[in-house]
Amino acid sequence: MDVHRTFGEVVIWKDGILRHAGRVDMTRTALEGMGKSLRSTDEVVIEATGNSMAVSRVLTPFVARVTIANPLQVKAIAQAHVKTDKIDAGTLASLQAAGSLPQIWTPDAETERKRRLVARRYQVVRHRTRLKNEVHSILNAHLIPKCPHADLFNARGRAWLAVQQFPDDERAAIDRHVRELDRLAEDLALLDREIAQDAIDDSAVNRVMTITGVNVTVATGIVAAIGDISRFSSPQKLVSYFGLNPRVRQSGLGAAHHGRISKIGRSHARAILVEAAWAAAKAPGPLHAFFVRIRARRGHQIAAVAVARKLTVLCWHLLTRGEDYLWARPAMVANKTRAMQLQAGHPQQKGNRRGPAYTCNIKALRDREMSIAAQAERSYERFMSQWKARRPKTGARAPQFGKTK
Repeated sequence: MDVHRTFGEVVIWKDGILRHAGRVDMTRTALEGMGKSLRSTDEVVIEATGNSMAVSRVLTPFVARVTIANPLQVKAIAQAHVKTDKIDAGTLASLQAAGSLPQIWTPDAETERKRRLVARRYQVVRHRTRLKNEVHSILNAHLIPKCPHADLFNARGRAWLAVQQFPDDERAAIDRHVRELDRLAEDLALLDREIAQDAIDDSAVNRVMTITGVNVTVATGIVAAIGDISRFSSPQKLVSYFGLNPRVRQSGLGAAHHGRISKIGRSHARAILVEAAWAAAKAPGPLHAFFVRIRARRGHQIAAVAVARKLTVLCWHLLTRGEDYLWARPAMVANKTRAMQLQAGHPQQKGNRRGPAYTCNIKALRDREMSIAAQAERSYERFMSQWKARRPKTGARAPQFGKTK
């Protein structure tokens, strides 16, 4: 079935013969009617689109299996010279019959819901950023100097903004943007509460939060994007899934040329990993030393992406082994856990009783944890200073697969 927004083109493959079965409307009633006309031993193949998961859920009770094809890997459709809905549906059916159809992993309903929550929060944050940029552009267009306060949109910043001289239409635009920011802040608080409520009892999220620079939102986004960690046999598979692996061009006996990252995969997870990388690079520890080493050779941006890749590998090991981050700072982890509980709506603890995050307020304990992290950073620097890359073998190029002899 070649799925579109309003209809789907259906082709039936049987005994090597393709038969056009017409179109079906993309409504639940129409899809259920189509499902009743199929046999319990039939298989349905659709291409991954915006509504493919909904189509799969409707048709699954009526057939043996519903397969969602990976559109990036179905080259027979992407590179076809004659491309119609009927031909595309026939290609999917033929590839499935031949057992060579590349398919995607289908998450369960709970994982899919978490993905939607994190994606919606990301969209709200991007919308708020666009509105703030528009206000700053208005200030720049009218030669207004930079706001003397730390944040233009807090109470003091808004009071300063209110006394600036603007044309009436620009003043109305600024007021409209500020009102929209307040409304989006309310939506963001609701999304944060729902995300935190799901993350409190999630052991995978709490484990990923032990990494420096990773909060509950980032950890939830990473865990939701991964789903079942057992489907990735190696950390390189997970890096490739997030599109953080470099492109490689190699042919014949020539050397391999590595380019920019592929950016093929879950773009939202890749974005939050890069944001977490910037936070992790500011705190003392091995990740900071790694960032500084790459920055000296390649610059800030490439170093941040390299740290994001390192975080991906680290998440794979933590989730696969069921262990916390070795260089985690317990006081900071307790503070992040308590912030997650408050974000989820748990009551504040008042009185003389100390809570689990009280240790973060003890300066001596924080300094001791910082010194341990700094010691780990120095150990990494000493290790890398003694490490030397091996020269490539002369003569014939080593085989790409298997072990070299």
